[in-house]
Amino acid sequence: METKKLEKTIKIIKKILYFILMIMFGILLITSIIHIINWDKDNKKIEKQADEIKDNTDVLEIETENAEKINPDKNKNSLYFKFIKMPLIEVDLKDLIKQNSDTVGWLQVKGTNVNYPFVQGTDNDYYLNHSFNKTKNDAGWVFMDYRNNKTNWDQNTIIYAHSRLDTSMFGTLKNIFKSDWLKNRDNHIIRISTNEENTMWQVFSVYKIKTTTDYLTTTFATEKEYQNFLNMIKKRSTFDFKADVTTKDKIITLSTCYNDTTKTVMHAKLILRKKR
Repeated sequence: METKKLEKTIKIIKKILYFILMIMFGILLITSIIHIINWDKDNKKIEKQADEIKDNTDVLEIETENAEKINPDKNKNSLYFKFIKMPLIEVDLKDLIKQNSDTVGWLQVKGTNVNYPFVQGTDNDYYLNHSFNKTKNDAGWVFMDYRNNKTNWDQNTIIYAHSRLDTSMFGTLKNIFKSDWLKNRDNHIIRISTNEENTMWQVFSVYKIKTTTDYLTTTFATEKEYQNFLNMIKKRSTFDFKADVTTKDKIITLSTCYNDTTKTVMHAKLILRKKR
């Protein structure tokens, strides 16, 4: 009799556990579906917004005549001298600034889809989940570190964006690890246009790294600290760009997620600037 009672109790417990598991699975499934629907909505909104911006903004290529050459390499055969002959970009930012006063400039990375205006907020959180028009959107936008000086480049100017699966924002920055991108030297520059000037930056380091903040310092107290920093980030590069970088250089850092635990990082040094 006791055995039958025990068996009956076990069956009831199993049914209860099964019922609980099914409820948990159902909640998880519904949550996942809602997440996918919201993710798709955010993608469509950000894609529409980006397309409208690009359709109404001319990104012009201009010659480098009268541009200032920054810290020319001593080696006359250096790729530096190839890059400074390439055209700069120039973008009229007036309408974009009217739409969003946080607008700083336009960023273009060759060999990727990165071709967007970038902004600067009062912290490094807001534009993680707000789009260019400041509406709530988990796709976020491309933004400069709030600590950086937006009118005068710091020793290390940092620009962030999400790496979206639909390839928007910094979603195609993963291209920098592909052999096709690396072998094409024309890709090894970053071009930026701001209200003050148009600039060109020569890539000298790209790598993937477990999430850390050690490459996100913007200014350095001493020349030695800066040199140690430059040595560290150059040594990390997965490819030899054959580019010298010294404490006389100003650099730009692009940072995004490669996956949940790893970052994609790109560093480039300022080589050309043309005042507007």
